[in-house]
Amino acid sequence: MSKSTLRHTLISISVGLLFLLSLPLAGMGLYWLVTFPDVARLADTNPPSTALMKTRMSQARDEGRLADPEWTWVPLSQIAPALQQAVIIAEDASFYDHEGFDWEGLREAVMRNLWAGKLARGGSTITQQLAKNLYLSSEKKLLRKAREALIASALEQHLTKQRILEIYLNVVEWGSDVYGAEAAARHHFDKSAYDLTTDEAALLAAILPAPRQHDPLEITPYLFKRQQHILRWMRKRNGDSPTLNDQLTTTLSQ
Repeated sequence: MSKSTLRHTLISISVGLLFLLSLPLAGMGLYWLVTFPDVARLADTNPPSTALMKTRMSQARDEGRLADPEWTWVPLSQIAPALQQAVIIAEDASFYDHEGFDWEGLREAVMRNLWAGKLARGGSTITQQLAKNLYLSSEKKLLRKAREALIASALEQHLTKQRILEIYLNVVEWGSDVYGAEAAARHHFDKSAYDLTTDEAALLAAILPAPRQHDPLEITPYLFKRQQHILRWMRKRNGDSPTLNDQLTTTLSQ
């Protein structure tokens, strides 16, 4: 075989291998495109359910018990401003300043993960959490995170910050089979979400990282410390930085 023929043969093999390797990626890209959720409709339509709710119901069936979700949708104007503020401070302090991704928080999360040697914390914003809650599993895999990022970007593109916050506060898990601020307020404090006190709002925000673990609600040393930390930041923001309060006031006036 001549050098020229050998070269052409190697080139053909290389092109063939690249083509074969690209097929799975192309297939995955096509699948993501076909199954990508229509987030634009959320601008004026409330989601009838979420991926997380469906997962919890499936888990309940597997465990031989009947799931009875507590869930009542309310507009953002019927959720206490204190709870809106407490959740933002606890979950995503730069919510009104970013476009779906908190790059500084993500950088810190990556450093923590590298130090821990595993994908332990994701540095997710409220928008990213909403994307996962509505449409995805809770698996900590890179492909799932990539899909989450695409959906979060679409949410930010099609929805206002107020609408993103409204949906998040109405679907987030706040206890065993408890979803949304209204159900959480009634489940934990026997009152409406609109009537929550600042201390109660901070406590509800404090349990969000592990809501089912803290149901029934008991003020453990950990929760008390986290609640007080949130309250301190709320007081600081109220006194030193009115931006967040201005956003909440604007929301309530709409």
